[in-house]
Order: sequence, then structure tokens, then C-alpha cells
Amino acid sequence: MLRSSLLAALTLVLAVLPSERTSADLVAALSSNLVAITTGFTGSDILLFGTTGGEGDVVVVVRGPEGDQTVRRKGRHFGIWFNDAEARFAKVPGYYALATSVPIGEMMPEQVAARHQIGVGNLRIPLTTATLGIDAADFRAALIRIKQRTGLYSVEPGALRFLGDRLFRTDMRVPANAPVGDYLVHVFLVRGGEVTNAEITPLKVSRIGFEAKVFDFARKESLAYGVLAVALAAMAGWIANMVFRKG
Repeated sequence: MLRSSLLAALTLVLAVLPSERTSADLVAALSSNLVAITTGFTGSDILLFGTTGGEGDVVVVVRGPEGDQTVRRKGRHFGIWFNDAEARFAKVPGYYALATSVPIGEMMPEQVAARHQIGVGNLRIPLTTATLGIDAADFRAALIRIKQRTGLYSVEPGALRFLGDRLFRTDMRVPANAPVGDYLVHVFLVRGGEVTNAEITPLKVSRIGFEAKVFDFARKESLAYGVLAVALAAMAGWIANMVFRKG
């Protein structure tokens, strides 16, 4: 049913597009622009669908909110392990996912992929501070491995399928540990090894309901939240102790 509805919607879009190549040469949309995180959230799948004005390959990149991140290396000295080196990076995407209609190497040269930051190896993550004498490239690679291990960066591109010659779709997974904030979904149309058109669609990942209230309270009133958490834990322990005594 979803596929038939998708085809019907995109067929209507195609009917109103001009025949000449314009900005409407690429049209894309999301099934929802909001991922709502509630209690028990285990992740969500977002459907992206669209159409092209003719032949071409399509790449979809989803980038999460950017921020600073520090990578530390532990070393053993005199039998004790502690952090002996670190590197701090700026503009690190909190989430990065990729979907393609064909492998990247088959549709564009490496320099084109690098220009548009397509693929985790092409992310521009500037180094801000680092321990003197370290190899920043090793720390950058470690940062990406950590993100991939936690499911926040793609290890392999997801599949983007064409439904006919011009209609396409892909399912993008937003994991349970995805950071909240504003995301951007980049859709690239590639012809002859070059990006000929692109669209950007916003996506928001946000906490709602009781969990959002608890999160806001913990962030804005951290001291009060800590005291309340300790008090609740103590009360729970006291109640459990009374129950076991009676038993």
C-alpha cells in the first residue's frame, strides 16, 4: 500500500514538472520531518522518496547536529594506565548516514565525492587542539571508528532503489542513541561523474512528552536533579529493605 501511494504521489509530481531541465530536475521529500523520542524509543525508519528529471544516479546523505569532540588515548606509565594524549575536533556531525543507487566509485571520481563530503572519509572535521607530537590523522580515524561502532556513522552505504526510470526511494534508520537536534538530508543527482543538482531537506530529532520534561529539568537544574535522584534511590532502597524484612 505504501509503495502504491508513493508511486501515485510521485506520478502527480512528474505530471506538473516542466519538460526542460530546471531546479525541478530533482524533487525529494521525507515521509516525516520529525523523529519523536519518547520513553522506550528504539529507533525509527524515515522514508525518503523522490524523482529525477531524467537519467542519473542519486546519493542521499543525512547529517546530524555538529559539535566539538575530544578523542583521548590511554598509555601505560610505571604500571598505571591514564590518558596521555588527546585531540579535539570541531564541527563533528553527531550522525552521518549514506545511501546510494550505485557504489560511489562507479558514479563519481574521488575528488567530486570529497568536494561534497560524500562518505565518512571525506568529512571535513577540523582539528582545534592536540597534544604536541601526535598524529592527528590517527585520532581522526579513531573518532570515526567510535562513531561507526556505536551505530552513529554508516559503515556501508544503504540501498537506494529506483522504481522505474525516475522514481526512487530509500529507508534511513535513525538509531535509538541518535543525538537530538536539527539534521539535514542532502540529496545529490549525479550525471557524468558530476553533481548536477542537489536538494536539502530538514529533519528534527526531538524528545517529547515526559522524557522531554525530565531531560530539560536535568539540563537546566542539574543540582536539584542530582539531589532528587539520590533521594529517590535512597527511598527505593529503604522500601525494598522494609519489604524483605517483613518477608
